[in-house]
Amino acid sequence: MRLGGCNLSCRWCDTPYTWDWQGVSDAGVAYDPKAELHRRDIPSVADELLGLGVDLVVISGGEPLNQQARLLPLVDTLLAASVEVEFETNGTRVPDSRLVRDGVRFNVSPKLSHAGDPVGKRIVPQALRRFAVIPGTTFKFVCRTAADLDEVQGLVAEFGITSVWIMPEGQSPDDVEKHMRELVDSIIDRGWNVTTRLHTLVWGAKRGV
Repeated sequence: MRLGGCNLSCRWCDTPYTWDWQGVSDAGVAYDPKAELHRRDIPSVADELLGLGVDLVVISGGEPLNQQARLLPLVDTLLAASVEVEFETNGTRVPDSRLVRDGVRFNVSPKLSHAGDPVGKRIVPQALRRFAVIPGTTFKFVCRTAADLDEVQGLVAEFGITSVWIMPEGQSPDDVEKHMRELVDSIIDRGWNVTTRLHTLVWGAKRGV
């Protein structure tokens, strides 16, 4: 489930249509919040998600924790139906204590300097320290160069992060593969995990429906 709105503005974001109302698509058409965002009530969203018959619902964005208080009833409904929930978050919002429970996990992706936002906006120590002690939390960093890995190392040391995954940046298969080849040995040497961008390798920059 993808939500609209974000408190960051990553220059390489692959879902700008969820928040960048000054931006334009590859076709030169401006993103229109009236066309992209649709207000939904919790019961109808829950019914649609449960109708999919899946065991896990991933809530992404934008930044989903901007709306976390509104999502509590949805999470309650999903968990009651034995459906687990995973939040994909940029790690700038302290999670509501009511979300920190069995059946809910967090995939935290703090943004590095190459994303473009000032450090005080993209790195929120209080939030990262909280996520770092929640069991089952995973940290995923989008990287392009060895310097990015050094930046990750600093964050890992500062906030006591243990579960580290590195994803190569890229909005085309060629870029993903290039950055993966350049980084993979250093990632392994540091004892971290490697993940790819499967959707980009399969579909490129094509937008999903």
